[in-house]
Amino acid sequence: MKAAIVVVVVLGILGAGVFFLFRGKSAQDAAQPETQTAKVEKGSVRMVVACTGRVVSNLDVEIKCKASGEIIKLPFDVSDVVEKGALLVELDPVNEQRTLKQAEVSLSASQAKLVTAGQNLEIAQRNLKTDEQRALAALQSAEAKAVDARNKADRMKQLLEKKLGSQEEYDTAETSAVQAAVELKNAQIRLEELKTQEAALEVKRQDIKSAEAQVESDDIAVETAETRLKDTKVMAPIAGIVTARNVQIGQIISSGISNVGGGTTVLTLSDLSRIFILASVDESDIGKVLLGLPVSVTADAFPGRHFRGKVERIATRGVSVSNVVTFEVKIEVTGEQKNLLKPEMTANVEIVAAEKEDVLLVPAEALTRKGRDQFVNVMGADGKPVERAVEIGISDGVKTEIVSGLSEGEIVTVRKGGADSRWNAGQRQGGGRRGPMMFH
Repeated sequence: MKAAIVVVVVLGILGAGVFFLFRGKSAQDAAQPETQTAKVEKGSVRMVVACTGRVVSNLDVEIKCKASGEIIKLPFDVSDVVEKGALLVELDPVNEQRTLKQAEVSLSASQAKLVTAGQNLEIAQRNLKTDEQRALAALQSAEAKAVDARNKADRMKQLLEKKLGSQEEYDTAETSAVQAAVELKNAQIRLEELKTQEAALEVKRQDIKSAEAQVESDDIAVETAETRLKDTKVMAPIAGIVTARNVQIGQIISSGISNVGGGTTVLTLSDLSRIFILASVDESDIGKVLLGLPVSVTADAFPGRHFRGKVERIATRGVSVSNVVTFEVKIEVTGEQKNLLKPEMTANVEIVAAEKEDVLLVPAEALTRKGRDQFVNVMGADGKPVERAVEIGISDGVKTEIVSGLSEGEIVTVRKGGADSRWNAGQRQGGGRRGPMMFH
């Protein structure tokens, strides 16, 4: 009984070993890539840099109002075409009209003050001139009287000394001489007082300058009020299409120049005369992109339709997001129906870095790299593959150009894979030759 058990155990172990041996061999065989063959044929190949981007307009202008107030006119809506200089929005002008009226009244008052100040100066100048003439005449008269009175007093003194005149006559003459001297002194004082009037004239001239400054200030206030009244109407700075409208009639908006937050955006006006794609190109591909390269653009909204374009600008500095560095490439869409593309659409972009026709092609999966050299396995006359070094050109990831090392019609081995499937699909559809791409 024990011997039978031992035999059964040994047979079970041997069976399990044989099972796992064959299973491992089958798995190893399955892990080995299948191979198939492909013929070396002539055709066209293009090396493209594929990426995505977004559609943008030539220019987007955010329309804001310099004034604040209630919207009373808003004639355009989204997608409306706007000519340059057209009225985009108008605010209630009542407050600005009132401010303008107040400024005009202030200007009129200051102008009147300026006229009055000028007239006062002119009157003061005339009075001063008249007073000077009177003072000079009075001075001359007083001088003459003083001299005459003094001479008379001196003669009476001489007559008194000779006892030819009386003391009373001398005293009277002396008194007249003193009075004449006092009158002369008063005339001189009045002439000096006129210098004070001359100083007062300078004050009046300063009053005129002050009035002129006030007129200028009020004139500026009027101009400012007129400008603010004009600012209640916003005219289109460019011709374009309304791509966004953020307000409604009756809404109160804030000024774009006096508000801390930058004011209210009324609408966005876009110039769609030129259409661009802002594409993000990976840093590993940016070296292949040059200015002026042709571009094929597609959009999910228009399946099967291709738009022509060309590279207009390549960013000097890249942008790193999650340790992935990309460079912005600006592409202008030049196709006839470019206006089908709308701003902010997602676009699929293929930048044609290189393109060749009528060259020898093999599937990319047929190549094996060893160091810096490339090799392919060529089927020999005996049906066995022979390794051969080749020189390659450009590749689109599916087909690779063979510059030297192979001849048209030779058979190479290809590792079974997705690239080979795409190669075979292309061979079935176009015999290895890529037809012209239809652009719109």
